Amino acid sequence: MINCDKMTIDKINSQMSELMSQLYPICRSITGNGFRETLRILNNYIPLSVHEVPTGTAVYDWTVPKEWNIKDAYVKNSEGKRVIDFRESNLHVVGYSSHIQETVSLSELKQHLHTLPDHPDWIPYRTSYYKDDWGFCLSHNELMKLEDGFYEVFIDSTIQDGHLTYGEYYIKGKTSKEVLLSCHACHPSLCNDNISGLALVSMLGQYLSSLSLNYSYRIIIIPGTIGAITWLAQNESAVPNISHGLVVTCVGDPGKSTYKRSRIGNAEIDQAVEHVLKYSGNSYNIVDYSPYGYDERQYCSPGFNLPVGCLQRTPHGQYPEYHTSADNLDFVQMEYLSDSLLKYMSVINVLENNGCYLNTNPKCEPQLGKRGLYGLVGGQNDKVIDQMAILWVLNLSDGQHSLLDIADRAGMEFSLILDAADALIKKDLLIKHF
Repeated sequence: MINCDKMTIDKINSQMSELMSQLYPICRSITGNGFRETLRILNNYIPLSVHEVPTGTAVYDWTVPKEWNIKDAYVKNSEGKRVIDFRESNLHVVGYSSHIQETVSLSELKQHLHTLPDHPDWIPYRTSYYKDDWGFCLSHNELMKLEDGFYEVFIDSTIQDGHLTYGEYYIKGKTSKEVLLSCHACHPSLCNDNISGLALVSMLGQYLSSLSLNYSYRIIIIPGTIGAITWLAQNESAVPNISHGLVVTCVGDPGKSTYKRSRIGNAEIDQAVEHVLKYSGNSYNIVDYSPYGYDERQYCSPGFNLPVGCLQRTPHGQYPEYHTSADNLDFVQMEYLSDSLLKYMSVINVLENNGCYLNTNPKCEPQLGKRGLYGLVGGQNDKVIDQMAILWVLNLSDGQHSLLDIADRAGMEFSLILDAADALIKKDLLIKHF
């Protein structure tokens, strides 16, 4: 199912790099024109249906907030020089800052400034979504250069009734059972969190659209937290179809792959991801579910308890560049982003081909030689595994064990078990149970 040679990988990497370069400068938030512009760009890669949910819409215990947009912002010193300039970095303004145009003293200004003393060259990322406030972020070194005096503060922003926007790409498979791929797009110029995820799901969407699929796939591009809550509230009728799901985030940093299990803990998606990571040839981490993190905590809330995990690299807050200006285009490296993409493809390969089968000759072993199956050994060490895969599939295909169960029990990679099953089906020794 996965056939990515070097030429294909190079082409995919080039596309992802180009897409991230387009998305990086945009000032995104949980609502607003930056989010819409992001969806317009993504629509050049995968066809998105765009949905607008009005301000004030009740979504469970939450309400869709007012829409925030910003045109410009700065802090000028007494000489009229911009010492903090939104045009240089959109991280300079605290997200959802309200409109202001005042002259303030340095001591008053400092009450609205945010820095990272431990990383004095970096600009932090801060927000004020549900509080009427304003603020600026800057490097600590730049803060130390500010002289005593008065400063002109200007933020040209609006917070008013509007909409929360999200994008959706639905790929219909042979069944209505769905695999949900959820990606947040509410951060400004932060590349790993989560422009890398947007690049990955765009390529993954293209890949899926080229396949004959058993499952249907739903890729949603949402603002974090309120977007997942809104999507669930607006699409509750679709929720029963979700058989598996992954939250896509932080997939381009150099850290090892990390999988956060679903709340269920032993769902098929948990088993599939852990199997892929085990045989990936790379070190990895598996962590149990906790009700803190990304949007898996909404999908796994007790009222839904969906089988949705989170496949990432270094988890949020565990790399120093997280939510700072150092999470830039140089921080995300294509070898790690493409590695993440290949792992997602491998997980999908397992989900698409997993299933339970019945051995049609369950009383003792069938004679493999007369069916041309015993010749798989052939005296070659690399074929012994194939022979054992056949024996394992025959022994455990009782309608109770899936191919993935068999692979884990046998200690073999899923592809070997799948090849064995295909060979047995062709010889009428195996039939699909479900």
